Order: sequence, then structure tokens, then C-alpha cells
Amino acid sequence: MGRGDRSWSSGANRPGNAQPQSGHSAMGEDQRLALRRAVRLEWITIAWMGSTVVLVGIVAGQSQAMRAAWAEDALSLLPPIAFLVATRFIRRPRSRGHPYGHHRAIGVAHLVAALALLGMGSYLAVSSALGLIRVERPPVGLTVLLGQPIWAGWLMIAVMVITSPGPVVLGRMKRKLAEDLHDKVLIADGDMGSADWKTAVATVVGVLGIGIGWWWADSVAAIIVSISIVKDGVHNLWSAIAGLTDTEARTVDDSAPHPLTLQVEQQALAEPWVADAAARMRDLGHLFHVELFVAPHPGAWPTADQLDALHQAVSELDWKLHDVVVVPVRVLPEAQTFRSTLRD
Repeated sequence: MGRGDRSWSSGANRPGNAQPQSGHSAMGEDQRLALRRAVRLEWITIAWMGSTVVLVGIVAGQSQAMRAAWAEDALSLLPPIAFLVATRFIRRPRSRGHPYGHHRAIGVAHLVAALALLGMGSYLAVSSALGLIRVERPPVGLTVLLGQPIWAGWLMIAVMVITSPGPVVLGRMKRKLAEDLHDKVLIADGDMGSADWKTAVATVVGVLGIGIGWWWADSVAAIIVSISIVKDGVHNLWSAIAGLTDTEARTVDDSAPHPLTLQVEQQALAEPWVADAAARMRDLGHLFHVELFVAPHPGAWPTADQLDALHQAVSELDWKLHDVVVVPVRVLPEAQTFRSTLRD
């Protein structure tokens, strides 16, 4: 059995004299650069959304749609905060207590953000529906700006128009980095940012509805915003639970099984002494842990050099293959080995 991580061949990291590696140190320079950019974007997001929360809170008044928008903006702070906390944890080296390292912190951050998103979205949907049932008529009166009385709804609309472009731009930038890093927290954060313009449009429609006497438009707009929040929450909660319960590794947007599982199996099958192979791959967040079962041809048994060569070849397939274990067996154990879905 060959065991180690993808950088074990370098002198400082050879088994026997290596220091325990963190998942962060296993990343290549391109990935570390992408991670640093992601950290900067999250700090910018916190500053932008913090300012937005203050502005929307000042002008929200009794508008249900504005309250919903404020709640979503406040929730938008959770994913970047969770991401920044998780990126601190992944720098910790592996230890006896954490033999797989600390990269699962990314998955935990994803779960925290998803739960908060789903909980608040559900609350907003229920409270807005009750507003409709009780025929609550939110007052939007006059306010004084620079000595001039103006309808407060114009201030609400102005704040929504000014603050909505930032999260959209930041969200697109994060989605690109999420693909580079295989980071599902950034995907969730990017989705929330990209959805902010829908929230802004719904809120503006609701406030304008109040202005023309459609009292119900405000609550309806809030319900529309809530549905968007609940939808994002359910999707991200499902994805986070799937990752933490070691389902088959999937692409960063969860649209398909991750092709690396198939590539690992194909790499093993390319060895002349391998008759059959199956890989189990778990997503640790950014990185994958791989257990590769290989069955040699009848009468043959691999040498230590052949196992080491296979381990090295698999580890070099992709930077995400951080922790690779090669297990030679006479016959693939059916209860433990399930070939990649993409092989079917």
C-alpha cells in the first residue's frame, strides 16, 4: 500500500522526515494566489454589505419588502465571515486528532451559511404571508432631506438602486475563483450576490406599489424575495449535507459527479499489472481524499516500486488530490468499492 500526499516526493516532505502538512500548504501557487484574491473579495464584500445593511436599515421604515431586503443583506454577511474563519482553520497541519487535516472547515462553513439562509428565508415568507392575511397596510410617509420634505419611498428606491450592483459584480468574480479553488462556500456567496438584483427589483416594485395605493404589493414583493432566499437555502443545505456525509464527490456546482474519480480509475487501469480498479473519493473542501483499490492480474502481485509509481501518477493528476491511498487487493471488495458513476 502506498500512502502519502501529492507533494511527498519533494525532499522536505518525504515520509519519515516530513512535517505534518496543512491542506493550504498542499495547494499550488496558482491556488494560493486565487485564495488570497478570494479573501480580499470577501473583506470587500463585508465592507460593502455592512454599509448596505446600515443604509437599508435607516430607510426601511415599515415596508415589509425593505425589511426583507435588509434581512437578506444582513444574511449576506454570513458566507464571507464563514469563509474567512474557515480559511484560517485550513492552515492548521494534520495531527493525530485530525488525521485528515482541517479542510472540512470549508464544508462546515457552507453548512452554517445554508442553515442561516434557510431559517431566515422561512421566517420572512411566513411573516409576509401573515401581513397579507391580516391586511396590514405599511405606512410610507414623508421625510425631510436637506430641508425639503420628500416621499420616503424615493429614498428606499435610491438606496436599493445604488447598493445592488456591488454584490452582482463581486458575486461573478467569486464564482470564477470558486471554480479555480473548488470552493462551494464561494459558490453560495456568489449566488447570493448575483440574486441581489432580483431582491432590489422586487423591493422597488413593492415600494412603488405602496406609493400608488397597492398596499398588498409590499407583502407580495417580500414573499417573492423570501422564496428566492429559501430556494438558495435549500440548495446550499442539500449540497453542504451531501459533502459532509461523504457522498460521491461532485463538481463545485453539484451539477454532476466529479470527473476526477473516473480519471483516477483510468490512470490505474493504464498500468499493465492492474486488472481492475475502483476509487472512493471524498470531498474535504478544496481537496479530495482518495482511496484507490486495485486488483492485479491473476498470478501477479505489484512490487513496492509499482505501487509507489501508481501513487505518484495519481497524485499528479490534479492539485485537488491531496491525500491518496492505494490499496492492492486480490479481488475488489463489492461492499467497499463503487466505480465512478461516469463509467456506467
